Amino acid sequence: MDIILYVVFFLAGSGISYFVWDKALKKRADKVLEEAKDKGEVLKKDKILQAKEKFLQLKAEHEAYINERNSKLQQRENNFKQREVQLSQKRESVEKKSRELDILRKNLDTQLDLVERKIEHYEKAQKKAVEQLEKSASLSAKEAKEQLLESLKGEAKSEAAAYINEILSEAQMEATKKAKKIVLQSIQRVAMETAIENSVTVFHITNDDMKGRIIGREGRNIRALEAATGVELIIDDTPEAIVLSAFDPIRREIARLSLHRLVTDGRIHPARIEEVVKKVESEIEEEILETGKRTAIDLGLHGIHVDALRLIGKMKYRSSYGQNLLQHSRETANLCAIMAGELGLNVKLAKRAGLLHDIGKVAEDYTDLPHALAGAKILESLNENPQIVNAVGSHHDEMEMTSMIAPIVQVCDAISGARPGARRDVTESYIKRLKDLEDLALSYEGVMKTYAIQAGRELRVIVGSDIVSDSKTETLANDIARKIQEDMTYPGQIKVTVIRETRAVNYAK
Repeated sequence: MDIILYVVFFLAGSGISYFVWDKALKKRADKVLEEAKDKGEVLKKDKILQAKEKFLQLKAEHEAYINERNSKLQQRENNFKQREVQLSQKRESVEKKSRELDILRKNLDTQLDLVERKIEHYEKAQKKAVEQLEKSASLSAKEAKEQLLESLKGEAKSEAAAYINEILSEAQMEATKKAKKIVLQSIQRVAMETAIENSVTVFHITNDDMKGRIIGREGRNIRALEAATGVELIIDDTPEAIVLSAFDPIRREIARLSLHRLVTDGRIHPARIEEVVKKVESEIEEEILETGKRTAIDLGLHGIHVDALRLIGKMKYRSSYGQNLLQHSRETANLCAIMAGELGLNVKLAKRAGLLHDIGKVAEDYTDLPHALAGAKILESLNENPQIVNAVGSHHDEMEMTSMIAPIVQVCDAISGARPGARRDVTESYIKRLKDLEDLALSYEGVMKTYAIQAGRELRVIVGSDIVSDSKTETLANDIARKIQEDMTYPGQIKVTVIRETRAVNYAK
């Protein structure tokens, strides 16, 4: 458009006038203006439409936001109303319970008054009845009460004994389960050799001609050997054997080794005998100490005094009821360790106490004391742990137990000594113990026969049915068991069984 105007002005300026062209140009200018106006209107409408769309979009977003907010507000309002209803219901429930409690309190007060009046009435009636009974029986209430108590004493005693036995049985069932589990686990994990008891040693020789050389001229060699070793040599007609007899196993061992060296060397005379015996004694002393050290190392125990180690080594040559003392002490130590571990106690301390518990049996000092107290004195002088000293001194109840280790040592000592094959009693003492057990039970009134069975582990008592009632059997069993505990010494425990039998016999003819 600007170009056309420029051309028109240019032509006008140059003096050239074209009317036709001017008219055409005007039309074209008007057309261009009209088109520009139309485009402007279209653009205006587009902008207006875009503005309306943007407005509608913003309006929709705003309305959505308002609706969401109103929804949340409505939800909160509903929650508040619901809580208000719940609180109202709870308040009504509390008020209802409060009214019920008031009613119940009033009823209880009323009933309490009635009970108090009835108690007062009963007390008066009881007092009146007692007065009437006193008049009719010519007895005071105190005298009647004493007679009643006297008549009920026997029944109460029997019932109490039965009740005590029932409680003890229940407690023992629970305790026995755990105790058996620990004891059986301990025993199963320890296996030791059976009993071997000897007071003699048989020394074998190659030929009987050696017996003459051992006896010597006019018996000087055998006398020198017996004097040096303190062992009696029995040389008889037994082929190729010499018996060494002595109660001290260490002296027997010294005599055996000395005799072996003399026979092997061939030089047998008093001077040579004394020389060999002294040398063997020195070697045995070293062997004893070495045995004690090796035993402590095998059990994992350290810091034991040298004197205590020497006494432990001597246990190798000592036996008790046929059970080797060192093996018994090692077995007791292992049992103590296992049991202490099961009970959560100090395993090392328990094992140490178990090993040292019979040390008094081989002690040279305190021979006037029981071996348990002698062992405690020795260990105390060696500055041993006080718990171990107490356990050693109290494992035969000759000292009061003050530590948890002490009962474990006592139990494990009994287990080691009571297991099958561990010990061997002398026949005479065994028979005497069974007879004393039967005689003790026979001393009670109503006992007809007694039988000690299961190697003295159980005592069966037969009572007369016309003398002892069923209720008295419990009391009798308790009394006999208590008497056995007080008067007798025995390994393990003894079961007392009282049997009362009533028989009715008749014959069809």
